[in-house]
Amino acid sequence: MTGLMACLGFGSSAAAAESPDPKAVLQALRAFANTGTVLHVGAHPDDENTELITWLSRGRGFRAAYLSLTRGDGGQNELGKDFDEKLGVLRTQELLAARQLDGGRQFFTRAIDFGYSKSPEETLRLWDREQVLADVVRIYRQFRPDVVVTRFPIPPGSGGHGHHTASGILAVEAFKLSGDPSAYPEQIQEGLTPWQPKRVLWNSFRIGSAGPGGLDGPVHRQDIGGTDPVTGEEFGAIAARSRSMHKTQGLAGFINRARTGPNEQTFMLLAGEPVSGSDLMDGVDTTWARYPGGEEIQRLADAAIASFNPTDLATNVPALLDIRKRLAALPDDPVVADKREQLDLMLQSCLGIKVRTLAGPDYVPGDGINVGLSAKSRVPVKWTVRTWDSPAPPPISGFEGTLTGPSVNIQHDFLGTVPTGQALTQPYWLRGEGSAGIARVENSALIGRPENPPTLVIRHYFEIQGQILGMDDEVSYQWTDDSGARHHQDIAIIAPVSLAFESDVFLVAPGASKPVTVEVTAARPDQNGKLSLEVPAGWSVLPAAQDFKPGSSGNKTALTFTLSASATAGAGKISATADVGGRKWSNQRIELRYEHLPVQLLQPPATARLVSIEAKADSRLVGYLPGAGDSTAEAIRQLGYSVRTLTGADLTPEKLAGLEAVVIGVRAFNERDDLKDALPGLFAWVEQGGTVIAQYNRPSNNLPPLGPYPLSIAGPAPANRVTDETAPVTFLAPDHPVLNTPNRITAADFEGWVQERSTYQPSQWDVEHYQSILAISDPGEKQPDSSLLIARHGKGHYVYASLAFFRQLPAGVPGAYRLLANLLSLGE
Repeated sequence: MTGLMACLGFGSSAAAAESPDPKAVLQALRAFANTGTVLHVGAHPDDENTELITWLSRGRGFRAAYLSLTRGDGGQNELGKDFDEKLGVLRTQELLAARQLDGGRQFFTRAIDFGYSKSPEETLRLWDREQVLADVVRIYRQFRPDVVVTRFPIPPGSGGHGHHTASGILAVEAFKLSGDPSAYPEQIQEGLTPWQPKRVLWNSFRIGSAGPGGLDGPVHRQDIGGTDPVTGEEFGAIAARSRSMHKTQGLAGFINRARTGPNEQTFMLLAGEPVSGSDLMDGVDTTWARYPGGEEIQRLADAAIASFNPTDLATNVPALLDIRKRLAALPDDPVVADKREQLDLMLQSCLGIKVRTLAGPDYVPGDGINVGLSAKSRVPVKWTVRTWDSPAPPPISGFEGTLTGPSVNIQHDFLGTVPTGQALTQPYWLRGEGSAGIARVENSALIGRPENPPTLVIRHYFEIQGQILGMDDEVSYQWTDDSGARHHQDIAIIAPVSLAFESDVFLVAPGASKPVTVEVTAARPDQNGKLSLEVPAGWSVLPAAQDFKPGSSGNKTALTFTLSASATAGAGKISATADVGGRKWSNQRIELRYEHLPVQLLQPPATARLVSIEAKADSRLVGYLPGAGDSTAEAIRQLGYSVRTLTGADLTPEKLAGLEAVVIGVRAFNERDDLKDALPGLFAWVEQGGTVIAQYNRPSNNLPPLGPYPLSIAGPAPANRVTDETAPVTFLAPDHPVLNTPNRITAADFEGWVQERSTYQPSQWDVEHYQSILAISDPGEKQPDSSLLIARHGKGHYVYASLAFFRQLPAGVPGAYRLLANLLSLGE
């Protein structure tokens, strides 16, 4: 109910409400009278047409939602170095923030964004086509859309990205299956029922009837411009604010790019019945008459709208209760269930009922929990808390109170206990280890949800004119920021101790040893225990276990072990486990803090990657100029170098003196304002014998020079990216030092790479000065031989490396470390 709750002023919880805006309540009542449902389908966060969602939800009052097949796990992060599953968590929250603005709801499948894909065939193979299709069918059956609108076409059209086109393909395939009771019968056994949408339309991003690649079909055009009836704001302005929430993708500037006035959009039929009238919902009964006995509900809703009293909201309650009584007689149905919740929220607003259920920020399984309840109402009602609808503490029995008016706020505290078997807080799709393309979700009831259900829920009951109004409120923690604003967040279930390795990757030479430190942080006092490490066969760690006594809550204890690598090169994983009172815990505590999002808590297994290769282990100094965020600096430290973080002001021959090399972070030429003017000094240092390793950047019209000699990354992404991580590698300069010193690079060093080989390779370069070292192309294609270019500039070396080091190094790929060690050694 994201959109409705936002309109009524409830935010993310039905508990916190200021005085509702009568115009918002009236608009919610109009939406209640409308049973139409539209599902918008795309592949990633930021694919969605927020203008369309705003018009559908806020303008037309439809149940509108966006289904993003992935959570954007494989994309880039413009704000930090959190990638992969962490980035997926962040982008999930950005989508939820966007939906709070445009009024839509949010769904996902289990598909994982594995990075740029050039074909839907590759995408559907890596995703596990059958499982993701099952998820789309499940969401059709759950949400029951009358019309499905894709953001991308189906073949012979192309969405410009394999994930994009695949989203259109699956939307159409699910349309053909969701109404078939023999398709995915396990869903029927779970209680879902078949559902057949009326049509699937492609919301074309091109003008005209013909699509790309010859795709053609009946076309409907619709103006989706307009003004929000509650706020008076144009839909385009709301949509721009919604889209600007995708800040990790660099879209914050969309807030200044609102489209105002008329906004004609094109919709091409992909499946089902064509639009024969003037509206994309042509042929769909969007009234209550679609339900047996619903005509009376429609009549009552229309009458309530016509007689709505905005000056005294309580006078609207009898009409709403009359509708509620009729609604209760209808058979259960996902739409009906939504409408019942919608109606109860309107009643809550008109009665002025406010509830709050508060507790502490976090609890360890077995902890006692003190929950504070409070409620008030503008009119007299009886308040009862009969049960704790949660798998956690024991039921509450017999608490009752009478709310007699706006000045009376009844409060009640009670104690419970968090069960010892309560699961730790962790996004449900990250609880199990999935594959490269699809997450593992044990509880199928969670599939499709944007995030976890609330940890604990209290159900409040209010008796009004003989009817019982039930209201769920999640138990939350309230805190106040520096500005005095109050915030609420879901309480967390945490372990008594959390564990953290000092690094995500440990690099050890074959047969050698190095110290490994694990930090134990106590969440509660006196959590004494024993810590042990587990390593792969052939590796060893001493001592076998160590005692820890962190003492008071929040204290940290650092325990150091000696890790010895196997005699042969390779890779593996090390894990840590703490035994506290006979129960074992093996989890980290990671907080993702971004200003525009709620704090996200992750508690993944406490593990680190192991890499055994021959690498120099001296203390020479390397400079690192950060870009948009990567873990290259830590990888350099693991190779045995010391690292100094640089700014643009440091890029002079004088300030760079004594450095072995300078490494430039990913997309630094895109992101940094202090780089362009500093480049002459950096290039002068190279002339004097320095080595610079520049990592990949994105094409842009405003890029500074990418090197001391002409170098361009302009051109379409498919032509300049190698997305197959197994693509063959040809050595064009086998005698070059970068392939021989100190490590001899062979084809084996390109085994085990993840997600992609190379990103935004140069399309043109000065062949007189830059030497091409490698030739890599996707199967059946020919990309430029520019994944690794090295130029001699005076006495030094300038390297432009579009190889995906930023993916390989944190993944512990041995060959990437060996090649990076060679690059850092070019100046010797």
